[in-house]
Amino acid sequence: MTPARPKSPSARPIDARAFDLLSLTMALVLGLHSPHLPWWLGIALALILGWRWWQRRRHVGRVPRWLKLPLLVLLTLAVIVHYGNIFGREPGAALAVGLLVLKLLETEAARDVRVGISFACFALMAALLFDQGLIATVVVALGLLPALATLRALEPGQLPTSLPRALLPALALSAAALPLALLAFLLVPRLSSPLWGAPSQDQARTGLGDSMTPGNFTDLLTDDHPAMRVSFDGAPPPPDQRYFRAYVMWNFDGRSWRHLDPRYAPPRQPAPLEVASSVRYQINLQPTRRRVLPMLDVPLQAPAQATLQADHEVMADKPVNDQLDYTARSALQYRLQPSLDERSRRLGLRLPADFNPRTHALAAQWRQRYGSDDAAIVQAALGLFHDGGFRYTLAPAPLGRDSVDDFLFDTREGFCEHYSSAFTVLMRAAGIPARVVTGYQGGYWNKFGNYLLVRYSDAHAWSEVWLAGRGWVRVDPTGAVRPERVSLGAAAAAGDQLSWYRNDWLQGLRNRWDIVNRWWDQGVIGFDALRQRGLLTPFGIRDADTATLGVLLAISSMLFIAIALAWALLRRQPRDPLRGALRELERKLARKGIARRPAEGPQHYLSRAARALPGQRDELARLMRSYLELRYAHDEPPTEPLRAFLHAVRDFRIVNVVK
Repeated sequence: MTPARPKSPSARPIDARAFDLLSLTMALVLGLHSPHLPWWLGIALALILGWRWWQRRRHVGRVPRWLKLPLLVLLTLAVIVHYGNIFGREPGAALAVGLLVLKLLETEAARDVRVGISFACFALMAALLFDQGLIATVVVALGLLPALATLRALEPGQLPTSLPRALLPALALSAAALPLALLAFLLVPRLSSPLWGAPSQDQARTGLGDSMTPGNFTDLLTDDHPAMRVSFDGAPPPPDQRYFRAYVMWNFDGRSWRHLDPRYAPPRQPAPLEVASSVRYQINLQPTRRRVLPMLDVPLQAPAQATLQADHEVMADKPVNDQLDYTARSALQYRLQPSLDERSRRLGLRLPADFNPRTHALAAQWRQRYGSDDAAIVQAALGLFHDGGFRYTLAPAPLGRDSVDDFLFDTREGFCEHYSSAFTVLMRAAGIPARVVTGYQGGYWNKFGNYLLVRYSDAHAWSEVWLAGRGWVRVDPTGAVRPERVSLGAAAAAGDQLSWYRNDWLQGLRNRWDIVNRWWDQGVIGFDALRQRGLLTPFGIRDADTATLGVLLAISSMLFIAIALAWALLRRQPRDPLRGALRELERKLARKGIARRPAEGPQHYLSRAARALPGQRDELARLMRSYLELRYAHDEPPTEPLRAFLHAVRDFRIVNVVK
């Protein structure tokens, strides 16, 4: 009978430590992708992964095909049903993560582990298509540590260690690779457009919309992600002048306000503007998927590839799907449209019929009382908000069909949307042209970075009324109820709501952390082809083309490889763990006078040592047989017997010597 051929090392079953590290790697991949996976798919994959880890601890072997194939079919069908196809970032990522977890069901041999680790590293990198922030990038980098530790656990002679000790060599390898990664980041030629089709689109936050319904700002007012960062040429304006105009809304249907989309309206020139003072500044705007560019009230001109609209809104030529830097100049003291044309007057007075009768009655009383004094009517409305028992809250009561009536006379609670909407309706009902403006107000002045940090929670709505001789005048009715909303910002206006999240210590820490995020956005995410071409400007090369970058990359890579090779050649650690163990045993015996002779083989040497140590003859004989079998009976020593031999050598102690 022909003896069975021994299995190749890559086909032998792996030990529990390697499987545990592989499971940890896949769990990290699943955790990274879980925010954009359907919740039910994430839970299902987590259960499958946990069950497979538990089952493998009890019984070594692959999961039967009759279970794997239905799971594969179910995964594919679930992705198609949920997303409509399997192409694109979301369905592709869901399918890839699912296949990765299912791969664990058939993982038993070293080749399976290597395939799984390669796929897991790809899935880790794919997570950056959804979030390229600093924390996400660090987490992805840390996710590589168990992957490297898993590969190292497959090497022969690796002793079982604790998880932290298993990850330390992987951390050292990652640190050693950082210089090469930095070279690749700086010198690999950049594409003019993203390889994966503008991955930053999925990072964009919608932010302000082109319509406003009282109550729909709530998500924004509790979202403290940065919306934009503003740097000024000189001192920043005071808090009560930090109004950033986005949308001007004219149309009111009884419930919601809507912006007049310039693409579907007759083109008009920007309204006349008389400027008393202005300020110049630079804005770094986060992706929004919208065309509007928030500008300090009131912008004087539009930046490149944008248009100044009739109401002094600024619209980009295309949606902002990537970070956008632009320079602008705005008026802080001005008269906007001193003479009102008939069309604007008509739009500024239009109200839907049969809505909010009590509001109309109150406005009529004011008109009768104050006559033609429009400014007095404005002050009467602000006095109502200030003295009428109104309350600022982010969780107001719901409103009915006559929303303004319900707010003014019943609930009397809300935030900026409620106050600006009710005030504007009151003005129109009293015969004063008025409109709603949405944007951002306030922000945190970061003295360390010398810029104004405006968050999504700084979203705000206010009103503009047209007064004879003064033009459009900004009126913020929210300030009549909660003045600190204007002077101190959105966090102060929230009061004790979300106090655990808005305490001074945490707010200060988060605002300082934004300096790091700003550096990351500008230095890493914003490192595009244009900046790369100017990388060598300090060295006299104004425009580094692809050929120059390629030559520098080749030279730098060869230098790095030469240093790494020299370091590897100078390492004193033996590459062969079996030979290293034998040398350790030789050192132990030599300290007792039993040194190995130059021409003496291991079998003769250990036999002589056994004769010299009769009390440990059996132990030395076992070590000799183990060494000879591991060295000469296999192409590569089996993992478990090799570990046993290494342990035995390490624990060997000489008790007596016979001369």
